[in-house]
Amino acid sequence: MLKLIRLDLMLVFSVLAFVASAQITRVTTVDPMARSKAQMVEVYEFDYVDVQPQFPGGEHGLINFINETREYPFHAYEKKIQGRVLCSFIVGTDGRVSNIRVIRGSGDESLNREAMRVIGEMPRWKAGKVGKTAVPVRVVLPIAFRL
Repeated sequence: MLKLIRLDLMLVFSVLAFVASAQITRVTTVDPMARSKAQMVEVYEFDYVDVQPQFPGGEHGLINFINETREYPFHAYEKKIQGRVLCSFIVGTDGRVSNIRVIRGSGDESLNREAMRVIGEMPRWKAGKVGKTAVPVRVVLPIAFRL
């Protein structure tokens, strides 16, 4: 009976450890102002924070910002290339956007670069929180290019 209880406790602790590890991801970031170029930072996943980061103006403001800032690359426009670029970035504790990456590209490098440029020009977000503490959060955002 005691062995069975220990096995159950071990199972519970392993599940809790898995859930806890799914909440935080280690990401390599580059700070151009620091002496050491790369460092590991722990960031929370968007769905695992108590308060998710928010773009100024909410979802509607985010869509408007993307539509006003995005410029269709001439090369892609000329060849009628369309697509969707799936990007990830980190919203820091101060709301700044950093560590922008393309997760899944459109197949055209100019669309990928434009999506990264648009995200890089975003204003500061309201930071995500766990409890009452601001934490860095990874956000995944699609940028669509349609003619």
